[in-house]
Amino acid sequence: MKKIHINCDLGEGGAYDDKLMPFISACNIACGGHAGNLETISRTIDLAIENNVEIGAHPSYPNKENFGRKSMLISEEELEESIINQVQLVQRIAAEKGAEIIHIKPHGALYNDAAKDEKVAKIVLNSLGKINGNYALYAPFNSVISKLARGKIKVNFEAFADRNYNEDFSLVSRSDPQAVLHQKEAVFQHVFYMFSEEKVATLRGAKKSFKADTFCLHSDTKNAVEILHYLQQKLKDKDIQIKKR
Repeated sequence: MKKIHINCDLGEGGAYDDKLMPFISACNIACGGHAGNLETISRTIDLAIENNVEIGAHPSYPNKENFGRKSMLISEEELEESIINQVQLVQRIAAEKGAEIIHIKPHGALYNDAAKDEKVAKIVLNSLGKINGNYALYAPFNSVISKLARGKIKVNFEAFADRNYNEDFSLVSRSDPQAVLHQKEAVFQHVFYMFSEEKVATLRGAKKSFKADTFCLHSDTKNAVEILHYLQQKLKDKDIQIKKR
């Protein structure tokens, strides 16, 4: 049986983290930049340990007001310090529970900016280079940060189960009504095509070669629990199992 790696952004204040956790391989835990605090981080780590799910840190621009989804005018030093503090907070709490972080995934605007802006990508990589640990970086395929990371840190290419793509592999803007996939059938077809064909079908209908090591479903996507349950069942029908530690 083939195995697929599914990740989810959790600890962001959603009401269904405990229901999503059994269906995923890895969780990306909000660590205070866009959402999250000591209590939510601790609770999410406990859920991950209970469900045998990989633990990851999900740092962002320090911008809770906009949920980290808008770029910030911030100095390189401030951003670097913020990223380091966010990741180390998750590291510390995980270590207290006998666990460790397996990966790091920037959030929202920081993720998107690092994917296309060399300056931001270098700040993120410089920050991670100052954090002790053996972990992977989640980054988009063919992105600026993934190219700069070669030889510095392991990169796991990430695809999005519930988002449509442009021809340049960027995500369709959330301002577009077709940006997010809400129908469980559409999410399955999107994921299965990327996984089985190593291609992505863009919003305009192009089919482009594509690599994905892990697939993300957003916890704030409408009916995310239903989607994940359906995804698990349909993948099983295709002799594909969601990977666990």
